[in-house]
Amino acid sequence: MSDAAIHPSAVIEAGAQIDPTARIGPFCVVGPNVVIGPEVELKSHVVVTGHTSIGAGTVVFSFAVIGEVPQDLKFKGEASRLEIGARNRIREHVTMNCGTEGGGGVTRIGDDGLFMAGCHIAHDAHIGDRVIVVNSAAIAGHCRLEDDVIVGGLSGIHQFVRIGRGAIIGAVTMVTNDVIPYGLVQAPRGELDGLNLVGLKRRGVARSDITALRAAFQMLAQGDGTFHDRAERLGRETDSDYVREIVAFVMGDSDRSFLTPR
Repeated sequence: MSDAAIHPSAVIEAGAQIDPTARIGPFCVVGPNVVIGPEVELKSHVVVTGHTSIGAGTVVFSFAVIGEVPQDLKFKGEASRLEIGARNRIREHVTMNCGTEGGGGVTRIGDDGLFMAGCHIAHDAHIGDRVIVVNSAAIAGHCRLEDDVIVGGLSGIHQFVRIGRGAIIGAVTMVTNDVIPYGLVQAPRGELDGLNLVGLKRRGVARSDITALRAAFQMLAQGDGTFHDRAERLGRETDSDYVREIVAFVMGDSDRSFLTPR
């Protein structure tokens, strides 16, 4: 631990592991079971506690509280963890909680995420890479957000909901059911309104795959049989990896039902 990188007003409890290249700003508090990786920066007035690890190059801004106990009345003080990946940007007043025994014991954040001011990541959530959670959005316990998901400001994601890769949730939306990969969800009570076409184009997805996704969405919306029946039929008929990803998501294990196309 490099004393030169730690402001004299910071409180570093015995046992904390801090890489010599990390920077700890004024009035931060770092608990005894915290591991802070290379080039991590805590700006000022940041609290990092619990069994929490923060990956290389992550920056945590003022008044964030990272690794506190879950907001879950079933939590009885059991050992649990929060694992944060590399190069995340965690803005002011963000809260991220450790896991619970009932949820596997770990809350996990991927790499290269942006967590804007005031957002909340609850116990046992698993967040993929390059995820953006906009101001004051809340991700409830046990949720799964795959890579490249965007959650709009003031939105809420219900417990146990899965959101597939590349999906986008509009602002001020309550999402109570699973969202297929690349889906577009909006309205006060979230409705699956289409595909995240802007996101697909920005990622350089081929026109042929976008066309296949649009046709797949229409089939899911209007085909014969149940939603699962349509997805299963899609899996037999498509040669697009992107469509197969949606099919695998729909056919996978879920604790919620699905938002289905209007």
